[in-house]
Amino acid sequence: MNARPLISLLATGVIGLVVALTGAPWWLVATAFGCLALGLGVVALQSVFPQESAHRLAWWRDRRRHR
Repeated sequence: MNARPLISLLATGVIGLVVALTGAPWWLVATAFGCLALGLGVVALQSVFPQESAHRLAWWRDRRRHR
């Protein structure tokens, strides 16, 4: 995964979110940023763990060997 498009999209999204939520109730802002954090967590997990089945099998075998 190339991180550069992700970073530019994230920056654009955060700026848009801040502009849209200016003056909004605190609970709406907290919910929006919570959803953003959840999305970033999912992207981080997908970048750490391999998605291709052959790579996933090799990753698990290597992980079991080092235990």
